[in-house]
Amino acid sequence: QVQLVESGGGLVQAGDSLRLSCAASGRTFSHYAIGWFRQAPGEGQAFVAALTWIGGNTYYADSVKGRFTISRDSAKNTVYLQMNSLKPEDTAVYYCAAEDIQGRAYNFYYSEAPQYDYWGQGTQVTVSS
Repeated sequence: QVQLVESGGGLVQAGDSLRLSCAASGRTFSHYAIGWFRQAPGEGQAFVAALTWIGGNTYYADSVKGRFTISRDSAKNTVYLQMNSLKPEDTAVYYCAAEDIQGRAYNFYYSEAPQYDYWGQGTQVTVSS
């Protein structure tokens, strides 16, 4: 059973940085995609970033390009989301998600939440102005 545990959220001011962590367990994740999504109050889930465990290909939403960086530490089975230059509109609950994409990495829709089977419980990020 895949388990994902997010951490690192908090309350920060605009312009500050945070690093979120997604600790993954239960499987070997070499054929997995890991995505970060966020959900602001009253809104649906929005794609933030994703990566492929093998190869480390990365994907970003336009709204976070140049500010957020997704990375992984294979030894720790952990994916990070480094968030810089935070804005009040980044306020949301952030979730990490995982999906086995073996054999379908080239036609996997990394930005679509329903594509992912496994989800963490979320971590709150609040950015004050």
